[in-house]
Amino acid sequence: MKINGKHYHTIWVKEGDPKTIQIIDQRFLPFDFKTQDLRTLEDAYISIQEMWVRGAPLIGVTAAYGMYLGLVNLTDPSEDTIQNMAGYLASSRPTAVNLRFAIDLILDQIKKGNSLQEKIQIALDTANQLKADEIENCRLIGEHGLPFIEAIAKAKKGDTVNILTHCNAGWLACVDYGTATAPIYLAHEKGIKLHVWVDETRPRNQGARLTAYELEQHGVPHTVIADNTGGLLMQKGMVDLVIVGSDRTSANGDVANKIGTYLKALAAHDNHIPFYVALPLSTIDFTMDDGIKNIPIEQRSEDEVKYIEGWHNDEITRVRLTPENSPALNYGFDVTPAKYVTALITEKGVCKANKDEIGKLK
Repeated sequence: MKINGKHYHTIWVKEGDPKTIQIIDQRFLPFDFKTQDLRTLEDAYISIQEMWVRGAPLIGVTAAYGMYLGLVNLTDPSEDTIQNMAGYLASSRPTAVNLRFAIDLILDQIKKGNSLQEKIQIALDTANQLKADEIENCRLIGEHGLPFIEAIAKAKKGDTVNILTHCNAGWLACVDYGTATAPIYLAHEKGIKLHVWVDETRPRNQGARLTAYELEQHGVPHTVIADNTGGLLMQKGMVDLVIVGSDRTSANGDVANKIGTYLKALAAHDNHIPFYVALPLSTIDFTMDDGIKNIPIEQRSEDEVKYIEGWHNDEITRVRLTPENSPALNYGFDVTPAKYVTALITEKGVCKANKDEIGKLK
């Protein structure tokens, strides 16, 4: 994907300095494009916890590079130290399963190394391969999701296909292409006439700030809407399908995604509109059979609800929205029951959101 006409990934090894990982710092988008250098395990932890990077696939890739950076700076290469390093990094955010997946992948692969230097090289190679795999996974998700958009475009005889999405499951949440946006980008590039309704996604406004930004940069027609507008648009026949991403999906098909997703699924179900979830298999937690009961839901700072950021006088400004002493509750995610999911779109193909169908993709 491109920013100002130049192709970018969200994370990369710094040219000429393999001990530095660079990221797009998403805290400043869409107002200011900045990159950050990650040089230590602690840098990677902070970048995930404080949402310099976000989105399940990108969190996973960042964690893999974080383990590599931890090894680079390691003075005590004992197994206990490495396990403590992994546990620390895994505690940065609880909901996205890709975080633990990537850390476990590094832990498993570095067992092949006899010396610390061998483990460091294996960790870097593994992180680079995971990044490449995530890019290809997202491209394939796009290929498998594209026919749904094509079918609607054909049924509408060339009229605009209206797609609603929630939060940011675009290339900024991944490395390239995105998950929910991958079919959209491929359809746009094929010349299909489409339009995206972009939920603002309170309280951090990842839709208004990030999804709108990347769609605008790529030339995809879109409109930002308040979070509570989607149901009305569905009632009025102004939404043809919903596509969202996922931070963790249980083996039975329950989908954890940004808070507010569940309400969109209910509205889509009530209005007979297909509700698709686009995700790589690495986001499916095959150890968990009941997502509603068991997926941990992150609670974040109440300040994210009480304050809002915006661009004023050429700088990012924070403004309080609530009475000073009113408390706020800030759940980061909700869980959509599998029965409301029309299908899961993965790199291995499309399946129904149930244990038997999901199991066939492993």
